[in-house]
Amino acid sequence: MSSKSIAVMASGRGSNLKIILDAEAAGHCPVDVRLVICDKADAKALDIARQAGVPHVIHVNPKDYENREQYDAECADLLDKHGCQWIVLAGYMRILSSAFVRRFRGRIINIHPSILPAFAGAKAVEDALEYGVKASGCTVHLVDEVLDGGPILAQAIVPVLDDDTRDSLHARIQREEHIIYPATLKRMVEEGFTIKGRRVIWSK
Repeated sequence: MSSKSIAVMASGRGSNLKIILDAEAAGHCPVDVRLVICDKADAKALDIARQAGVPHVIHVNPKDYENREQYDAECADLLDKHGCQWIVLAGYMRILSSAFVRRFRGRIINIHPSILPAFAGAKAVEDALEYGVKASGCTVHLVDEVLDGGPILAQAIVPVLDDDTRDSLHARIQREEHIIYPATLKRMVEEGFTIKGRRVIWSK
């Protein structure tokens, strides 16, 4: 299993997946994306992965499994079968089961559109606007059993403007996501890290 081997799990339009694949193709992010799993048959991420030449692009239909644990077990077996060291979540809208998280502890990466621990959950951008913060941003973090609660790998900050809507703020946050996600993956495979308590300590 190569330290650069990555699986991406996605549910939607695949904007972060495309950024990662483009960075890989350009030589800016030295990862090997060898597997993309989607839980939705019509996810644009599937087309993006196929067009980029990802070796294994698979739709795993949740309706074929009795529960979340069985579904996640199938995905986990695929990850091991294709030798994936890291699991990168890119707009993956399913909550992972505890068994899946335990199996790949310290190896699952997610990006969230807020400065965690503020505004965890599915409506982070709306919640930030409603609260009235003057800055928001995005967080790359490891995944644990707590929703959006794992150790933090990287963060980027954007201003919140007085006339922002959910869409305008989200667009500004996504521009930063597209910078720090591949940059963090690059650092992850080139440098590595250790975890002390909740702190991620980069090796270089």
